[in-house]
Amino acid sequence: MNVKHAPLAPVRWPDGRPTGPPTTTLRFAAAAQSLGRAARLRGLEVPTFRSPPGLVDVQRSIRRRGATATISVVVRDRPWEAVLADMIEGVIVANRLGNCRADTIRSALWLAVADPAAAA
Repeated sequence: MNVKHAPLAPVRWPDGRPTGPPTTTLRFAAAAQSLGRAARLRGLEVPTFRSPPGLVDVQRSIRRRGATATISVVVRDRPWEAVLADMIEGVIVANRLGNCRADTIRSALWLAVADPAAAA
């Protein structure tokens, strides 16, 4: 899938000075917010996202506690698209979506991280 990602706005100090390009942590948080917003708009439960997983030698994991799920993803030293794919699949798995609905939701979630303004 060829997805163009919208550039993130530079982070600024309270006085308006730019602090530099967004960090990976900020990108991860922004992606989690965009995915959460898109999932909520479609009536889905929004999992919690964190990094890194507590398990050794895994790229992603899911932990369920009652009705909530936590998706853990390795961010460091991975292509950004792989991180996004793991986060999106986490939403699909956390909501136990069937094949047809999963495809529709997956497309909507990719749109949300490619262009958050268009996903609403």
